[in-house]
Amino acid sequence: MINNSALSISQNSNFTDIISIIEKSRETTFRAINSELISMYWLIGQYISEKTISENWGKSVVVNISNTIQSHYVGIRGFSPQNLWRMVQFYETYANNEKLSTLSREIPWSQNMLILTAAKTDEAREFYLQESIKNRYSFRELERQINSMLFERTMLSNHKHHEIITKNPSLALFRDSYVLEFLDIPDTHSEKDLQKSIVSNLKDFILEFGRDFTFVGQEYKVQVGKSDFYIDLLFYNRALSCLVAIELKIGEFQPEHIGQIQFYLEALDRDVKKEHENPSVGLVLCTYKDDTIVEYAMSRTLSPAMVANYNLHLPDKHILENKLRELAELTQSKE
Repeated sequence: MINNSALSISQNSNFTDIISIIEKSRETTFRAINSELISMYWLIGQYISEKTISENWGKSVVVNISNTIQSHYVGIRGFSPQNLWRMVQFYETYANNEKLSTLSREIPWSQNMLILTAAKTDEAREFYLQESIKNRYSFRELERQINSMLFERTMLSNHKHHEIITKNPSLALFRDSYVLEFLDIPDTHSEKDLQKSIVSNLKDFILEFGRDFTFVGQEYKVQVGKSDFYIDLLFYNRALSCLVAIELKIGEFQPEHIGQIQFYLEALDRDVKKEHENPSVGLVLCTYKDDTIVEYAMSRTLSPAMVANYNLHLPDKHILENKLRELAELTQSKE
C-alpha cells in the first residue's frame, strides 16, 4: 500500500527542484538579455562618440538619430536624445577601462546610469559595480547605498582598521560607522527603542550591514553556570560561517563593553557554535567612541571584536569626501 503522505512529500520535493530549475534558467536568460542590451548601448555610444570627433556631429544630428529610431520602431522607449548622450557618456567613461566595462554588463542600465552620474572616480564606480553584482541591489537599494556614502565610509574604515583586519580577516565584515537613517526613532532614545526599531526594520538593517547576514534573534539567551545572559542581537554570517553578536550601547563607548562582548563570544563558541562553524565575532555598536580609548581597550584582547558608532542621519557628503581626499593625499606622499 502506498503512503499518500510520503508520496506527497516526495512530489513536493520534486516540484521544488523543478521550480529551482526554472528560476536558474530565468536568471541566466535575464543576465544574457541584459548583457546584450548593455552591449548595444555601448556600441551606439561608441558610434556617436567617434562621429562627433570625425564628422563634428552635434545635438541636431543626435535628435535626428533619435527621431529615426523611434519612427522605425514604433513605441520603442529608451532612445531619446538625452539617453543617446548617456550612451556616449557611458562609452567614453569606460572605453579605456576593460574591467569596468565588463562589470557594467552585469547590472541593469538604470543602475549603470546611477553609478555613472553619482560616482566621481573609477575606484568608486568599481566599488558600486562590484557591490551591486554581489548583493543584487535594486535601484532603490543602490541609490540608498550611494546616498549614505558607502564607498567613502568603507574606504576610511578599511584604512583605519587595516592592522586589526590584517590580524583577524573576519573583522573585515564590519565598518567603523553605520548609518541607520531608516530607523523611526528620535535622536534621544533608549537601547530598547534602538533594538526594537532595528528588528522592525531588519531588511534595511541587513542592507546596511551586508546581505550575508541572517537574523538569529534578539535578547538571545546564553546560560553560563546558573546565570542567564542576553545578547542584544545575534546574526549568522553566511560568507564567514560564523555567529555575529551585536551589543547596542546608548552613549559613549566604555572599556568594559569589550569585556562584555568577549564574554558573550566565549559563551557562543563553547555552547552554541557548531563544529563546522568558525569562531564567533562581535561588534559593539555605540553612539560615540573615542578611538584612543577603543585602541587601549582592545590592545590586549585576542577576541575577534570591533567597536563602531551609528548615526541616525545620512552623513555629510562634503566632510566624508574631504576625509577621503586627505587620506589619498597622505597615502601618495608616503609612496
